[in-house]
Amino acid sequence: MWFYVQHVLIAYQRADAAAHDRPRGNLSDLYPRWLGARELLLHHRDPYSAELTREIQTGYYGRPLDPRRASDPKDQQGFAYPLYVVFLLAPTITLPFSAVQIGFRWFLIALTAATVPLWLRALGWRPSKITLAILTILTLGSFPAVQGIKLQQLTLLVSGLLAGCAALLAAGHLLLAGVLLALATIKPQLALPLAAWLLQWSLSDWRNRQRLFWGFAATMAALLAGAQYVLPGWIPRFLDALAAYRDYTQGALSVLDLLTNAILGRILTALVLLGLVAVCWRMRRTPADSDRFALVGALVLAATIVVIPMFAPYNQLLLLPAIFLLVQHRSILWGKSVPLRLAVSVAALMVFWPWLVALALAAVSLVLPPESVQRAWFVPFYTSNAIPVAVLALFAFLMRRLQHPT
Repeated sequence: MWFYVQHVLIAYQRADAAAHDRPRGNLSDLYPRWLGARELLLHHRDPYSAELTREIQTGYYGRPLDPRRASDPKDQQGFAYPLYVVFLLAPTITLPFSAVQIGFRWFLIALTAATVPLWLRALGWRPSKITLAILTILTLGSFPAVQGIKLQQLTLLVSGLLAGCAALLAAGHLLLAGVLLALATIKPQLALPLAAWLLQWSLSDWRNRQRLFWGFAATMAALLAGAQYVLPGWIPRFLDALAAYRDYTQGALSVLDLLTNAILGRILTALVLLGLVAVCWRMRRTPADSDRFALVGALVLAATIVVIPMFAPYNQLLLLPAIFLLVQHRSILWGKSVPLRLAVSVAALMVFWPWLVALALAAVSLVLPPESVQRAWFVPFYTSNAIPVAVLALFAFLMRRLQHPT
C-alpha cells in the first residue's frame, strides 16, 4: 500500500498536475492549521481572514489560487476548524514548518499504531501478540492510514484521542476520558456523535458517571473561553468558513449520497440516525466495562462515517473498533446460512480490495513502465465508499445476534 501511494498514486498526481499546470506545494493538511495558529498566537492575525487564506495557499499549493484558471484546485484551504485547535498546535508555532512536518508525520505513525491496542483494550479483546502485531501492521498499511499520514490529517489525531477516551472509560477513568473527548471536538463532525452518546450515558446514571460529564464540560469551557479571549467573536467567523468550505468542496455529500442519490441518501441517513438513537437510548444504562457498551461505541463511530457529509477515506480509521469486533466474533457471522456467508465474503472482499490491487500494481511495476501502471491509479478506490456501509450493515447484524443468540 505504501508503495502504491508513493509510486503510483502520487506519481500520477504529479504528472497530471504538470500536464495541466496545477500547483503543488507542501500539500500538508496540517499547514493551514499550523500557519493560522502561528499568525494568531504570535501576530494576533485572524486565521479566518481572506488575506491569511491566500498566504496558506502560497505554502500549501505553492502560489495563491487563481479563480480565472480552470485547472486550479477548488479547495481554498481556508482555516475551517474551531479556533481552539490552535491550543493543540501552540507548542510547534515557533519551529520551522519543515521540522514540524517531519515530527508530526512520525507522531501520526506512532499514534495510529497505538490506537490498535487502545481500541482492543476498550473492546475487552486480549489477542495474542502475533494477532496484535498483524492488526497493527494491517492498520498502518491500510489506505486510510497511509493517506492520513501522507496528508498529515488531524483526523488521525482525533482517532487517537477517541481511542484513548474509550480505553480510559473501560478502565474507569471517566474524568480523563471526558477531557480527551472534548479535545477530539477539533473535528466536530467526527467527535460530536460519540460525545452525544457518552453524555447521554453519563446522565442516565449521574451519581456514578458524572465525572465524564464534568471532564468534558470543563475542558470545553476552557477551550471556548480561551478561543474567545485570543479572538473575540470567532464563532460566527468559523461558521462562515465552514459554509465556504462546503461550497468549494464536495463536503456536503455522504457515502450514502454517493452510493445512491441526494434524496435517497437523506432518507437512508435519517433511518440510520433513528436506529442509532433507539439503540443508544436502550443501552444508556449499560456499564462501561461491559461488552454491550463497547458494541454501542463502535456502532456510533461506524454510523458516523456513513452519515456525515464527508467521504474522505482517512475518516474510515474510525471503523477500526467495528472491524475488530467483527474479526473477534467472526465465528458468529460465519454460520450455516449461505446468504450470510455470501454477505460476509462480499464485505471482506470490499475491505481487502485496496490491498489486493496495491499488491498487483506493485508486482506489475516490475515488468511494466511506470506510466502504464499509473493509468490504474483509481482501481484501489473501487470499494472505498462501499466499505463503511458494508461494515455498518454487518456490525448491526452482529449486535442483533449477540443480543439475541437464538
